[in-house]
Amino acid sequence: MGTKSLKGRDLLGIADLSKDEIEQLLHLAKELKSGERSLLCNKVLGLLFYKASTRTRVSFTVAMYQLGGQALDLNPKVTQVGRGEPISDTARVLDRYLDILAVRTYKQEDIETFANYAEIPVINALSDLEHPCQILADLLTIKECFGTVSGINLTFLGDGNNVAHSLLLGGALMGMNVRLATPNNYQAKPEIVEKAKQIANNDAQISIGNDPIAAVRGAQVIYTDVWASMGQETSADERIPVFQPYQVNEQLLSYAEKDAIVLHCLPAHRGEEITSEVLEGKHSRVWDQAENRMHAQKALLAALLGDS
Repeated sequence: MGTKSLKGRDLLGIADLSKDEIEQLLHLAKELKSGERSLLCNKVLGLLFYKASTRTRVSFTVAMYQLGGQALDLNPKVTQVGRGEPISDTARVLDRYLDILAVRTYKQEDIETFANYAEIPVINALSDLEHPCQILADLLTIKECFGTVSGINLTFLGDGNNVAHSLLLGGALMGMNVRLATPNNYQAKPEIVEKAKQIANNDAQISIGNDPIAAVRGAQVIYTDVWASMGQETSADERIPVFQPYQVNEQLLSYAEKDAIVLHCLPAHRGEEITSEVLEGKHSRVWDQAENRMHAQKALLAALLGDS
């Protein structure tokens, strides 16, 4: 596989990758999913997570171990960065110890600071702006289901959050039509929407609206996320009545294509953004999607470390 061009690079947002690079990563992920290879012997991944995590933490850790490397959990609460050490200082020190670093935090600017001061590759493992590793897994799941990503109609329902941002940009890169249906005052950032439209050019359609039924019609992929992301818990209750029309339930799903699949990046609040019937139903590919976090990240790690 020709993923050598990614060696030493950072992944701060999904648009840091080209269409060809994403396609190469998806191909490599498929290869690694069918059999393990010890590509990263003696390599060490640092996980510096300021936010709680299940799938991202475990998938990165297992991916690194299965590739022959090691993962080191750098809990901010027990490291000096949690006591106020400047990010620039922490980044330069970790650069001397690690081969690659994944950061999960609030501000996108913090991840960019790590990347500026560390020469090793830095991966955005989630920020308030983007969640690029999630979207790589999503694209892998969609390709497994439909044989392609190009031309697929994906509808995202709910909050115009970090996942929505990366879906817009990743979809635009891959020629996938992305529709967002969000309540007023909860739309995706205008600059992200504009960037996605520029990337898409005439190869994909980017649609932003408020009508969930209109957005779902003809969709092959229905995607949702929690209505209140980490750090927004205080507004969770007041959001419920506003977001209720965007719940992914059997009735809303009936407007989509008959072979439509349902995705959710998890954790799910059953009975809020998605019903248990849909999450556990025949259209759900949520558990395959969660597994694919590990396979997509294996490919990413191998490519960034240049051993693929």
